[in-house]
Amino acid sequence: MSTLRRSFQHLFIIAATTCALTGFSQQAAAASAEDLNKDAAQSLQTLYRSNPVAESIAKKARAILIFPSIVKAGLVFGGSYGEGVLTRDAHTVGYYNSVSASWGWQAGAESYSYVVFLMSEKAVKYLDRSNGWEIGVGPTVVVVNEGAAKNLSSSTLKDDAYAFIYDQQGLMASLSIEGTKISRIKR
Repeated sequence: MSTLRRSFQHLFIIAATTCALTGFSQQAAAASAEDLNKDAAQSLQTLYRSNPVAESIAKKARAILIFPSIVKAGLVFGGSYGEGVLTRDAHTVGYYNSVSASWGWQAGAESYSYVVFLMSEKAVKYLDRSNGWEIGVGPTVVVVNEGAAKNLSSSTLKDDAYAFIYDQQGLMASLSIEGTKISRIKR
């Protein structure tokens, strides 16, 4: 009986997580291109206000991938979803989604924003040509925290891409973009 009960609990957890993430993704998908562009611009300004180094990196970037709102939820099984824009020379050139799935000891829900500064044409071309870019595979992405940001300058920027995670709200045991898949979407 105990095994049957645990199986039902696991099934319930999987179903609840799936329903929660489906609801979040439907809300995010309902945003128009205009709303997404506006949210991305506001989100980028929030990053620049909180981390001036990000603005100096933006000036050197070939393109900027902005995800203004990622929602992450989990209870043993979890995932995240959000939509964003790719800008080049301050113009929107494409729309993307960010999806991840995970399992393990986790519980909670949160939202956050992240921006990936694509520093090389190689990184931009990889994003364009790939059928979804999985962070951790392909061009090198450095996740910049506050300590690392203090040591970055235009002469130390050597990697293909730099990611900033910010504006975190909610409570979740861990936060990472490793294993996140970014795919082009139509708007």
